[in-house]
Amino acid sequence: MKRGDIVIVDFPYTDGIVGKIRPALIVQNDRDNSRLRDTVVALITGNTNYAQEATQCFVNPDTLEGASSGLHGPSSILCCHLYTIRQSLIIKIAGSLPGATMQQVDESLKIALHL
Repeated sequence: MKRGDIVIVDFPYTDGIVGKIRPALIVQNDRDNSRLRDTVVALITGNTNYAQEATQCFVNPDTLEGASSGLHGPSSILCCHLYTIRQSLIIKIAGSLPGATMQQVDESLKIALHL
C-alpha cells in the first residue's frame, strides 16, 4: 500500500461505535506507510454536490485520469475529512490515482489544513 492508493476500508462514523465500508485515499507518506501500523486517509464520497469546493478533489472513473481509481462512479475526495486508521482495517486496494490528480489532492489538503 502506498500514497495515492484508493482503498476500501471499514470507515468509522464519528461516534466511533459503528462504521461503513467505503473507499478512502491514502494520503500519508510512503515511508510511514511501510513502518507504522496506522495510515492517514481521506474520505471518498459519491456525493459530488460540493465537488467544486477547494477542499475537495473530483474524480471521474470514466475519464483517463480517473480510470485507474477503481471507483464505481464520480466521486469527491474530502480533504477536510482525514482519519488515522489501522492498516489492518484496509479490506483491499481498489486502485490508485495518477500523479497529476495527486497534485490536485495536495492542493486541496493545503487549503483544508491552511498550510
